[in-house]
Amino acid sequence: MQYYDRYDDFLINGQQTVVPYLKIPTKPTDKRYIFKLGVSRLDKISYEFYNSPYFGWLILQANPKYGGLETNIQDGDVIIVPFPLLNTLQDYKKSLDTHIFYYGR
Repeated sequence: MQYYDRYDDFLINGQQTVVPYLKIPTKPTDKRYIFKLGVSRLDKISYEFYNSPYFGWLILQANPKYGGLETNIQDGDVIIVPFPLLNTLQDYKKSLDTHIFYYGR
């Protein structure tokens, strides 16, 4: 999988609505990565683990303590990389479906 449009479920009549933060459950297969300030970037980490640079947002979803901002990650922080990608996207979609069921779009 090269790309997943996480905004697609939140377009209503051509208007973008708020995309919520969704908890991604941890798995024993998740990877750990030591962030190196000035060297590491989420698109590079995404490419390293998923062979696609487009899933930095998913890595941030698995690391809520950073508030959704890559700039909040400090040098030497160990971040969780949810792995494997397909299972993680399925988990994300389940969480999204549950959110939409309870709260709407």
